[in-house]
This record gives sequence, C-alpha cells and structure tokens, in this order.
Amino acid sequence: MPRNTIASAFAPLEQLASQLSPHIPREDDASHDISHTLRVWKNARTIQAIEGGDLTILVPSILLHDCAAVEKESPFRFQASRHAADKASKLLREQGFSASAIEAVAHAIEAHSFSANVPPRTLEAKIVQDADRLDAIGMIGVARCFHLAGRLRRSLYDVGDPRARNRPHDDKKFAVDHFDTKLLKLASGFQTAAGRSLARPRHERLVRYLDELFEEI
Repeated sequence: MPRNTIASAFAPLEQLASQLSPHIPREDDASHDISHTLRVWKNARTIQAIEGGDLTILVPSILLHDCAAVEKESPFRFQASRHAADKASKLLREQGFSASAIEAVAHAIEAHSFSANVPPRTLEAKIVQDADRLDAIGMIGVARCFHLAGRLRRSLYDVGDPRARNRPHDDKKFAVDHFDTKLLKLASGFQTAAGRSLARPRHERLVRYLDELFEEI
C-alpha cells in the first residue's frame, strides 16, 4: 500500500502520519503489518470519538507501537514494547516533538503490550491498549492466531486432547491453546467503557468459533 494512502487514513493528521509511516513494521508478518496498524487506528478513533483523548499523541502511538519487532517465540518478547517505546522516542526527538509529547507516546507504546504488563496511566495509553487488543479478538483475532501458528510451524491442536482436559494448555505447540492462554482473557481487561463495549461481541465470536471448531473436530 502506498505510504500516502496510509497517511490519508490518519486524517486530520495526515502530515504527521506521512512523516512517521516509513517506520511502520515489516511486511513479512501479516499479524503486525500495515493492515494491523490501520485496524488499530480505526479502533482507536472509534474509542476516541466517545472517550476523548489527544489525537497528536494517539497518531504517533498507533503508527509506532510495533516499530521494534521481537518474534513471538523469543524469550525477550515481553521487552518488545519497551524497545518500541525507546525507538519511537528517538524518532520523535528527531522530528522535533516536545519532551512531554514524547513521554506520553512512549508510555502509550510501552503499556499497549499484553506481555509487558505495564498499567496504562493516561487516557491515550488506555485507548491504544484497548485498540490493539480489539485486533487480537473476534474473527481478526482468529485469523491472526492461525497465521502466527503457521509462521512458527505450530500444530492446529493436540489430536489426543484438543480441549486440554487432561494436560496443561501449551500455545507454543498448539494454536487452539492460545485461545485459553490469552485470547479469551483479553475482554475482561479493557480499560475504557467504549473499549469494553466493542470487545463484548468480539469475545462472543471467539467463544462461538471455538465451540464450532471443537464440534467439527
């Protein structure tokens, strides 16, 4: 997708988006590519329209929240958002952002990550976290889960015990186990009322999908 097309999606801050869009994550990971960034932005705008929040903080936070890639199976995955926050801070200093804006963006980026477990302190950080997590549930969440499992060569499910009734869940081996280790837990942790409202039907789709998958198995 042309970078000017990406920037236009961030109206009314297209110029800022154009400056930062070259730093959107790599294209070889379809779960964290430009389409993910645009979906997270759409979610953030929907929440922001209800909750408020500073768009000049949200735009760079969304564009740069995955700017430092750490593979999912890496033991340092929990540090990915910290690395992204540090990289974003450097980029924004070069762009002439104020120290307070850089701090706000860095915090929103660091706090968005599930594995980092950093509580969001600002409204913008809460919106970024909610917007990113909305993209991890619902049908998009299902698609991303199985895409990642394919990239990492994981099995769809444990043939002998697909529901993990007599074993611990292990999402490093089985894609379906990721529903219980993470995806089904996300809806209970949304930070904003608007985010919780948007998460509810997506969570229900996850539950329904899993029930139907087990029925077919």
